[in-house]
Amino acid sequence: MDSLRKVLNGEDTNEDSSLLSGVTGGGGDSCCPSLSWETRIKGFIACCIIGVFLSVFGIVWVFFANYIGFALLYSLGTFTTLGGTLFLRGPTSQMKAMFKDTRIIATIVMLISVVLTIVSAIAWNSGALCILFCIFQFCAFGWYSISYIPFARKAVKGCMDSCLA
Repeated sequence: MDSLRKVLNGEDTNEDSSLLSGVTGGGGDSCCPSLSWETRIKGFIACCIIGVFLSVFGIVWVFFANYIGFALLYSLGTFTTLGGTLFLRGPTSQMKAMFKDTRIIATIVMLISVVLTIVSAIAWNSGALCILFCIFQFCAFGWYSISYIPFARKAVKGCMDSCLA
């Protein structure tokens, strides 16, 4: 509990300890250091809402068999949601965090899945592959996201093990 209090008060200098550590300590490497904490949170939430809206709107295009629209909107929604974290950490810190040992596989799978989702819709004209890569993209983004929550991956693995056993 003391470590959480230190992070939230900006006393912890360990960058690995939290998504918020760079911000609470004075803005980290943010490209807008003058933004208040409340404004950063609002920007993050706005990006997340816009990203989810774009993704859901993209899913609607599947029902009209417009896989190009689906792939582009869903992938744009993923990047918009991911971009919201730039408000919290800043671009340099976020990129370093994305490619740490604990997240590098999820990050690479997510980025490759985004590219393959778009390629399967535009170049290959395959709706089935487009949806399959979108599912990979969703799972990789979820796995990447929970990597920021301590012990969340371990809990999900335990839950999956018990469900499959």
